[in-house]
Amino acid sequence: MGKPQEQRKKEIIQATLDLTADLGIKRVTTQAIADRVGIAQPTVFRHFKTRDDIFAAVIGWITENLSKAILSGVNPEDEADEQLRKLIQSQLAFINKHRAVPRVLFSDFLHLESPKLKSLLQELMNGYIKRVAQLLQQGKESGAFHKNLDVDQTARYIAALIQGLVLRWSVYEFNFSLEKEAKIIWKFLQPVLKAH
Repeated sequence: MGKPQEQRKKEIIQATLDLTADLGIKRVTTQAIADRVGIAQPTVFRHFKTRDDIFAAVIGWITENLSKAILSGVNPEDEADEQLRKLIQSQLAFINKHRAVPRVLFSDFLHLESPKLKSLLQELMNGYIKRVAQLLQQGKESGAFHKNLDVDQTARYIAALIQGLVLRWSVYEFNFSLEKEAKIIWKFLQPVLKAH
């Protein structure tokens, strides 16, 4: 008797994440996924109609679990600057554990070949930028951050800073700790954001 459908879907998503981390997206085939899970290839298609559907589920997994990681690391009772520091720290700790994240986020294949997947990635990025902008606004109102801070522009620049770091980490084959880099980023950002 086969495994319950939800459990099998989770196994397929996890196998796809593992293969993406090791091989990159272009080389992840449904046969490779099936082999990693230990099932026949047609079984993959019983749970996901297309390869794009598998990667849509992977992006959904990243979105959900990254959000959980960020929320678990941030205390809403803290000042906005401390919340932002912890958000960056939690985000980079999560990515440090999941090497497939940059391979998914920065994949030309997903950006160019599938409007649906591109849209999901845009939603993920826009949600992150919105959350950072909210914290910046909160800090601006409380006096923790500079009163003339452009919160939307600053949120986009913080996102770009993180994306650049994660891309560099991926290009250098994950050979340094993102968690250590989180401290360095905060040392750079704090004086820039701080109220004078």
